[in-house]
Amino acid sequence: MLSWTCPAPLRDQQRVVMGHGGGGAMSAELIEHIFVPAFGGPALRATTDAADLELGGARLAFSTDSFVVRPLFFPGGSIGDLAVNGTVNDLAMSGARAAYLSCGFILEEGVGTDVVARVANALGAAARTAGVQVVTGDTKVVEAGHGDGVYINTSGIGLIPDGVDLRPERVVPGDVVIVSGDIGVHGVAIMSVREGLEFGTAVESDCAALGGLVGAMLAVTPDLHVLRDPTRGGLAASLNEIAAASGTGVVVQERAVPVPAPVAGACAVLGLDPMYVANEGKLVAFVPREHADAVLAAMRAHPLGAGATVIGEAVEAHPGMVVARTALGGTRVVDMPLGEQLPRIC
Repeated sequence: MLSWTCPAPLRDQQRVVMGHGGGGAMSAELIEHIFVPAFGGPALRATTDAADLELGGARLAFSTDSFVVRPLFFPGGSIGDLAVNGTVNDLAMSGARAAYLSCGFILEEGVGTDVVARVANALGAAARTAGVQVVTGDTKVVEAGHGDGVYINTSGIGLIPDGVDLRPERVVPGDVVIVSGDIGVHGVAIMSVREGLEFGTAVESDCAALGGLVGAMLAVTPDLHVLRDPTRGGLAASLNEIAAASGTGVVVQERAVPVPAPVAGACAVLGLDPMYVANEGKLVAFVPREHADAVLAAMRAHPLGAGATVIGEAVEAHPGMVVARTALGGTRVVDMPLGEQLPRIC
């Protein structure tokens, strides 16, 4: 018991703990108190998934992400798929269509070359599916016992179309909140293979590149207010980040949130809230009310948005806070997660 640690412990920590990597409040504090003061610059202070930059007259989105998922292969994907789709999706949330990726492999001494080849082939196939090219990279090897076989870092760039301005500060009361489909699938898929759990039916990760879906939404109107892919910390973390940055409240109709039966069952058994479970192929959008019906129809016409549904709205009340209206007519606060219910999921 003396060696037991919690992935999301108390916040007064003088050392890095697992909760600092969970995408919740502890991650935000690490960024706010260490990285932003050290690096500076307005683009970094925006703390969006991708930086919005101007270079040579072009408007670029630039993002980087590191992937340390365990296990390397899971139902519906692998670390190679995540390495492409995670970065492509970060760019897509700024409205950009990814064009080029870099790829860095950190390999643990002793990992099989067949494993590395399998990951690389999955990464290459995912890049081709996403319509993006891997154009540069790096490889490092660490001593046995200092890694989990393969870690990957990818960085990506893409062009942001004229007239697109996606950022949480644009959210206003009355905006409609749309989620693109079932939530919590990726986290439960990882949990099932990592812990050897069975939930009565196979659960596969929703890992996918969302650039095409975002393009279909922007074709309806470039006047979307903000997009987020709710990965670490799940839908709850994304909604709280948007509420805090925009200064609006968010009300979610709990019964409208699409939670598939296997995810609901797994979360009930394990005492988890699906709102906090990670996704890798879903997005949440805040859309002006006058465009909401058309955007929703365009999402449902796309394979990756067939399950899109309206789950709530931005409101003037309780600025910076997310609340859910329950099936019984009550309300509950949906807090920003401290760390993450299940670490190392991406």
